[in-house]
Amino acid sequence: MTTLKEFEEALREQGLNMALAVLEKLRERDRSKRSIAPARRVTGRKMTPELARDILELHASTTMTQQEIAFQLGVNQGRVNEVIKRGKWLTDDPSAPEAIARDKALARMADGVGTEPRPARPRARPSSDGGRSPRKPTKGDKKRRPSDQKQLALGDF
Repeated sequence: MTTLKEFEEALREQGLNMALAVLEKLRERDRSKRSIAPARRVTGRKMTPELARDILELHASTTMTQQEIAFQLGVNQGRVNEVIKRGKWLTDDPSAPEAIARDKALARMADGVGTEPRPARPRARPSSDGGRSPRKPTKGDKKRRPSDQKQLALGDF
């Protein structure tokens, strides 16, 4: 199956300008009918119980997708999913898992954790056998006995 871009290139090669004009008109019509512009990045609002209730209300009363709800309310689509599927963020309980995670992250930011790059770890020195030290045996390994069979080479045939 060819892509639309490959199809367009084939039309150009054949000099089918009328078909290219129709294709462009269809693209413009498609762009005008989109409800959400593609690849928009949303900087998230702080999740609150009120915002979670707004999400649930929009989900129940409209046919909007999670992505559309997220764009309308200015939150991440993943947050919308958490509210709808798992009921997160509906209470202001400070012992809720999401509140604990948020508080830990805020404390790390206040302490400056993660603001500087980590120091480089020292590299392991190569061993004298060229890095080919024998593998440690594991529980499931069976002891191998030397076999009397010889290995065949390609020239033996």
